[in-house]
Amino acid sequence: MAANASLISRLGLEHLPPDRPVLVAGPTASGKSALALEIAEAAGGVILNADALQVFDGWQVLTARPEAADLARAPHALYGHIPYDGDYSVGHWLREVAPYLSGDTRPIIVGGTGLYLTALTEGLAEIPPTPPAIRQEADALPLPALIAALDSETASRIDLKNRARVQRAWEVLHATGRPLATWQDETPPPLLPLSQAEPFLFDAPKDWLDPRIERRFDLMLAGGALEEARAMLPRWNPALLSSKAIGAPELIAHLRGEMTLDEARQAAVIATRQFAKRQRTWFKARMRNWRVIPDLSTG
Repeated sequence: MAANASLISRLGLEHLPPDRPVLVAGPTASGKSALALEIAEAAGGVILNADALQVFDGWQVLTARPEAADLARAPHALYGHIPYDGDYSVGHWLREVAPYLSGDTRPIIVGGTGLYLTALTEGLAEIPPTPPAIRQEADALPLPALIAALDSETASRIDLKNRARVQRAWEVLHATGRPLATWQDETPPPLLPLSQAEPFLFDAPKDWLDPRIERRFDLMLAGGALEEARAMLPRWNPALLSSKAIGAPELIAHLRGEMTLDEARQAAVIATRQFAKRQRTWFKARMRNWRVIPDLSTG
C-alpha cells in the first residue's frame, strides 16, 4: 500500500481533475488493479474493467477479478457480468463503457487487453458479425492455413502467433469479402481520444514480473482455483471464450488425470509468462503515447 501511495504521489495523481477519465494498462500481475483502486480511493471514480476474461463469470479466482474487500473500497463495473458460455467482443465492451464516459462519476478504466484500450482511444471499425458457419469453418483450420489466406497488409498489422487475432482477420475476410486492414482504415472516431484522458502504462520488466506471476498463481491455488476448476469441469468446453482463462485448461487437465498438479502449475505459469510477453509487445507497438510507469522495483 505504501509503495502504491508513493507512486501516486510521484505521478501527481492526487491532483487529477475529477472530470477527466483515467486509463491504467499493463501486463498481467503488474499491479495495475491495485493502482486503479488507490486512485479511486484518493481521487474518486468508478473502476471499469478492460480485461477480456474478467467479464465472464465462472472463473473468479483464475482471472483475478476483484475480491469482495476491493469491491467494498470503491465502485466497480463490467466484472463477471457475462455468463461463462456467453459471447463477448471489443464491440460489446465499447457499448458497455460508453455510458460511463458521460456520467457524473469519473471512470477509471483498468485492464490488460490492449485491443479494448486502443479501440477506446483510437476507434474501432464497425465490422458486421461473423456468421456461425464461417466461425465453425475457421475453428477447424490450422493456424498456418488461416495465415496463408490473409492479405499482406492485414498480415503485417497483427500478431501472427496469436490465433485469435489471425482467425478474426480470416473470418472478416471470408464474411465480408474485404480485408480487415480495409475495415480498419475506415475506422470512425474514438469514444475517448487519448488527449482527453490520463493514460498510464505499467512497464513491467520480465525479470521483475516473472517471479510475481509465479507467486500469484500459487496464491490462486491457495485461494481456491482448483476448486473453481472442479466446479467448472462438468460444463468444460475449450471452445468457449471464457475457457481461455490462463490456468483453466491446465487445471482441467489435472482434474482429468492428464497431468499432476505440479505439472499443471508449471504449465500455467509458463503460459502466463508467454501471455505477458504478448501484452508487452502490444503495448510497445500501440501505446507509445501513454505515460509509462517505468520503475516497479518497490511495487
